[in-house]
Amino acid sequence: MSSAIPPTISLDQPSLPGLCSITDAAFALSQSSAVDERGAIFTRRTVVDFILDLVGYTVDADLFNKTLLEPSFGGGDFLLPAVERLLAARRRAVSAGGPAHSIKHCITAVELHRSSYETTRLALIAMLESAEFDTDEARDIASSWLVHGDFLLAALPEKFDYVVGNPPYVRQELIAAPLLAEYRRRYATLYDRADLYIPFIERSLRLLGDGGQLSFICADRWMKNKYGGPLRALVSSSFHLRAYVDMVDADAFHSDVIAYAAITVISKGAPGPTRVALRPALDAPNLAILSQAFRATEPASALVKDLADVVCGSSPWILESSDQTALIQRLEQSFPTLEEAGCKVGIGVATGADKAFIGKFDELDVEPDRKLPIAMTRDLTSGHVEWRGYGVINPFTDEGPLVDLERYPKLKKYLEERRDQIAGRHVAQKSPANWYRTIDRITPSLASRPKLLIPDIKGDAQVAYENGKLYPHHNLYFVVSDAWDLHALQAVLLSNITRLVIATYSTKMRGGFLRFQAQYLRRIRLPRWEGVPAELRERLANAAITLDISACNEASAELYFLTLQERNALANNT
Repeated sequence: MSSAIPPTISLDQPSLPGLCSITDAAFALSQSSAVDERGAIFTRRTVVDFILDLVGYTVDADLFNKTLLEPSFGGGDFLLPAVERLLAARRRAVSAGGPAHSIKHCITAVELHRSSYETTRLALIAMLESAEFDTDEARDIASSWLVHGDFLLAALPEKFDYVVGNPPYVRQELIAAPLLAEYRRRYATLYDRADLYIPFIERSLRLLGDGGQLSFICADRWMKNKYGGPLRALVSSSFHLRAYVDMVDADAFHSDVIAYAAITVISKGAPGPTRVALRPALDAPNLAILSQAFRATEPASALVKDLADVVCGSSPWILESSDQTALIQRLEQSFPTLEEAGCKVGIGVATGADKAFIGKFDELDVEPDRKLPIAMTRDLTSGHVEWRGYGVINPFTDEGPLVDLERYPKLKKYLEERRDQIAGRHVAQKSPANWYRTIDRITPSLASRPKLLIPDIKGDAQVAYENGKLYPHHNLYFVVSDAWDLHALQAVLLSNITRLVIATYSTKMRGGFLRFQAQYLRRIRLPRWEGVPAELRERLANAAITLDISACNEASAELYFLTLQERNALANNT
C-alpha cells in the first residue's frame, strides 16, 4: 500500500507523528466494504426529523445564519434532510423580501468511507441542482461542505451551532494499532474498551459554540458502564444533558442492532434538569408531538418528565423516575455493598478456544485430574442447574502455574492434536511457551464450592443455586459467600429490588434483556447477615428454594424496610 496521503483524505497533518502508518490505516478504513469495520448503521427518516426538531434545526429558524456539523454522514441520512431544511429556510427568507443568503458556510459534513462519500456527494449535488443552483454552483457548495476524511483527525472549523448524527460503532480491535494510538493520544475519553463513538462524541462536544446543541442517536452503554466514565465527566464539567429519549426496542434503524440506542441532546451551557421520554412510538405524528413537549418551557405532556441531578461527575446516569431514584439512593446510603456484606462476585472461565477445551466430560481423553465438569448457560433452566454433561480441560496446577505436560501424557496428546486451534489465540501468541493455557486461570476449588450462577444477558429472573460440583463457564457470573446463606441471598437476587438496581445501572439489550455483569452486581446493596432476623432468614431461603418470586419480593421488601411509596416504585419498574 502506498504511504502517500490520498488527495481526498483530510487529515490534520502537522500534528501526526509516524504519519505514513497512521494515514495508511485511515486510508484502509476509507476503502473498506465491511459494515462492521466502519460501524455503519443507518437511521430512519422519522427519527432523523425528530432529532433535527429537538435541536431546533427547523425551517422557521434562520438556518442560513447558523452552522451545522455531521461527523459521519454515510449515505446522507442526516445530511440530506438537514439540507432540505436549510434550503426551505432560505426560500422562506427570500419570499419575505430578504436577500438570497449564501449558504456555503452553513454545513460541514465528514465521511471517511470513499464509496459512501462519492454516492452522497452526487445525491447532494442533484438536490442543490433541483433547487435554485446551477451545476457549477451546486458542485462548489458541495465542495465547501463535504470533507472526505477521518473526523477524529481532520482539520475542521472551530465552532458549530448544531451537531447531529449517528456516530460509527467500531470496536477497538478493528482499528489498526498506529491509528488507535493516535486516537488515544488526542482523546482522553477513549478509555478502557470504549467503542469509536466515544471520541466522536468528545470531539463533537468540543466543537460546539456557546449555546450549541448536539444530538446523536447512539448506543447507551457509555451512560452507565466503566468506559463511559471519562465522557460522562466531560459532560458534567462543561455541558447540559438537556434531553434523553430511551429507544428501547424501537425500530430506529434500517438494520437490526442488539444494544439499546438512545437519543441525547447535550448543549454547551449551564447545567440543569434533564427532560426524559421512554419508549416513544416512532410514527411521524407522535414524534412531532414529542419534540414539541421537549422544547416547551415546562413539561406539559405526560410523555416527558424532568429529572434533576442526572449528571454528576463520572457517575453513571440514573434516568429512572424520581421515586425509583430515591429508592436507589436510600439503599446506597443505608446498606453496604454486596461484597462489603461478605459476598464475592466473579465470572467463569474464558478459554479462547471452547471447541478445543470443552467437550462431553466422559469423552475428554485426559487424566482425571485434568478436567472439571462445567456449568454453561444452557444448563440453567428456570432457576435450576441441569448439567448436560460437559467438561473443561484444566491445564493449571492447584497452586497456579501451568502443569508440566511431560507428566501428563494423555493431556499432552489431547492438546497437541488441537494445537492449531489453541496456539492461534492471542493469549498463546503473546506467550508461546504457555500456548496451552486458557485465557483465565482455572482454580479447581471453585468447582467444589456452592455458588449462585447468573447468566450475563437475561430477561426473566434467573439466579440458580449450584451445590458445588461444577466450574462456571465465562458466560456465567457467580456469587459465593462465607457470610450469607446462599439460598437466602438467591431470594434477594431474584427480587424486584435487584432487578431495579441492575436496570438502573446496566446497559439494556434488545428485547428487554439486562446485562447482569459483575460491575453491576457489585452495586447491589445488602444488609449484613448477622442483622437479619432468624424468621426472615428462613422465609428468604424457602422463597428461593421454591422459586416463589412473589415471596422473594415480599421477604426482600421486609429485609430493606421498604415503605409503601418504595413498593409502588418497584411495581412501576416491573
